[in-house]
Amino acid sequence: MRRFYINSAKSLKSELQEYQRHDALLKTWNVITQQTILAEYDFDPRPDIGLFNVDQWDGYVAVRNRLLNFLQQRQPSNPVVITGDIHSSWVHDLKADFNNPASITVGTEFVGTSISSDFPTQFIAPVQAALIDNPHTKFFDGAFRGYVRCQLTPERWQSDYRVVSTITSPNASISTLASFIVQNGQPGAQRA
Repeated sequence: MRRFYINSAKSLKSELQEYQRHDALLKTWNVITQQTILAEYDFDPRPDIGLFNVDQWDGYVAVRNRLLNFLQQRQPSNPVVITGDIHSSWVHDLKADFNNPASITVGTEFVGTSISSDFPTQFIAPVQAALIDNPHTKFFDGAFRGYVRCQLTPERWQSDYRVVSTITSPNASISTLASFIVQNGQPGAQRA
């Protein structure tokens, strides 16, 4: 039997190549991580009637507007928001004005579900029915458990919504439910 030793100093790339790659990623993507949905979401699909979850950023509209105005005015490269804590999966284009679908997109939000906590099934159909009133929402799923795998290059960001077949067995299979891409310099998510 041969013995193998791990040498943590070994690299496939030179230190300079590694630095340049990391430096390019840091200059390309501006990531905001936080725990509640930043995008506006109107849970009532009827025109002129708003129903919002005020435990999310919808309860702090003035602060959210200041952040989105900052993104619009200062234009940092490729703002991407990573969110959790709602036990469901979402993808949002972050708009300068959510009341105007033609408004400029200033960033992208990827919301990840959880592996073990359920989204209340009685809320899935109403959220799906309200998607028509939220054109900036590119994706919603409340039925599956899983996580979001993000793969970054200087050219693009890809988020894969990975889901497990069951949460009751350690032998559950895993698959990709949906994938979205953000191209460098083009805020907003597109299906892969």
